[in-house]
Amino acid sequence: MQALFLLLAFLLPPEAGAEEIIGGVESKPHSHPYMAHLETVTHRCYGTSCGGFLISQDFVMTAAHCKGRKITVILGAHNMKREKSTWQKIEVSKQISHPKYISITRFNDIMLMKLKMRTRWTHAMKPIYLPTWSTFIPPGTVCTVAGWGRTGVREPASDTLREVQLRLMDASTCRSYLFYNSNLQICVGDPRKTKSAYEEDSGGPLVYAGVAYEHIVMEAWPACGRIPKPEASLG
Repeated sequence: MQALFLLLAFLLPPEAGAEEIIGGVESKPHSHPYMAHLETVTHRCYGTSCGGFLISQDFVMTAAHCKGRKITVILGAHNMKREKSTWQKIEVSKQISHPKYISITRFNDIMLMKLKMRTRWTHAMKPIYLPTWSTFIPPGTVCTVAGWGRTGVREPASDTLREVQLRLMDASTCRSYLFYNSNLQICVGDPRKTKSAYEEDSGGPLVYAGVAYEHIVMEAWPACGRIPKPEASLG
């Protein structure tokens, strides 16, 4: 398990509940069969949601700040308002946060979730590949983020899965952002464009060529009515 945490040490960004997709488009149904929607009851008994992604028949990856008293994972979904036969709803039996997760800075904001039962892989639900140690994504690379989060700063969460393409930024561009650590994080997005993942997309993967390289977590909360800053991917 420790080896998996190390492998994923550069996996996802900080500060969003389940992130929203701003400036994106609706995904083709089941074109991202690894995507998971998390319904969480917090330790204060509030209901919240996050994104996540399937990495094996009984493990889902998400952000550590998505931890809760009870989590139900929904797989094989597209429209969250229309339950279909492709859905699999499975409760989480064990939540395993990164041992060096820091809640204030969101460093090492990664969590593995052991499902109570093994999933049945179908056209609507399959795991995604994880990167190898030698993998490197150069600045300028265009990656994909998907989620059911809000479609705007003042908009509600999306019923359907949406996606957006974001460009990997150079580390030197990101150093001005609060809590940015180039050893643990990467930045994607463009501060000049209204394209982003945001609140209620946290925990979902940053995908390039069919491989989950990072998990989404916002770098900073946006000011009221403003587009958020570029995301910082963090493991």
